[in-house]
Amino acid sequence: MSGPDIAGILENSKELDRLRKEQEEVLLEINKLHKKLQTNPEVVEKPGDTSLSKLRYFYTHAKELAENEVNVSNQLLNKLEVLLPSAPQGQQRRRMEGNEQKKKRMKVDADITRLSPSIRSHLESCSNLKGEQVAAKVRPEEGEKDEWFVVKVLHFDRESREFEVLDEDPGDEEEGTGQRRYKLPMSHIIPFPKRTDPANAPEYSPGRHVLAVYPGTTALYKATVVNGHRKRKIDDYVLEFDDDEENGALPQRTVPFHRVVALPEGHRQ
Repeated sequence: MSGPDIAGILENSKELDRLRKEQEEVLLEINKLHKKLQTNPEVVEKPGDTSLSKLRYFYTHAKELAENEVNVSNQLLNKLEVLLPSAPQGQQRRRMEGNEQKKKRMKVDADITRLSPSIRSHLESCSNLKGEQVAAKVRPEEGEKDEWFVVKVLHFDRESREFEVLDEDPGDEEEGTGQRRYKLPMSHIIPFPKRTDPANAPEYSPGRHVLAVYPGTTALYKATVVNGHRKRKIDDYVLEFDDDEENGALPQRTVPFHRVVALPEGHRQ
């Protein structure tokens, strides 16, 4: 083993240590922002608040660090492969194929488990949504308003980070618009609060905008909270839906806590 080879391996090892330390620092900042938003979610509505922008920056930086770690790890693996004793042709081929699979797994691991515990926790929760009803943006068209519906999760692909969902609303059978399946990215899915766990349903302050299932339908629309501080955890929210005017006024409608979610950032409706 030559001196330059060893030096290159040691350099890659040092770079891996640096990347991991920097990831830990970014994770600390992400956790600080998470704690801030959990304690005081209304802060994002204050003029000049940059909490969400900072959070997006740290997540982007964490992703870049993870991708750099994968690249350096692959460089280190390649150097080690060159220095390993040669093997018979068949074994060498199998080892190369195995390395390709390993690289793919490393990339998935970096994307899923190495970014931060919070991201891993989110992906694990996505995997546990099979069979659950969720809010989904299933028919967005370029330049059109968002359309959200209640769908059932059939499967979550951890590698592609896509959901396979079923729109169970039978629709108009004569027009052939019955149940449909869709493959959607994570950004198009919002889990509902669990019906069996009302104590952990969020409290929305009056005036807060939310996305809620309109009574008697499976469609979600933007609404404004009239009464978010429920007397009991099992009580419904009192909401006013946009464009729901009757006789010149917006009627107040009650919606179960497990059919209301926070309004997505950048929502258009």
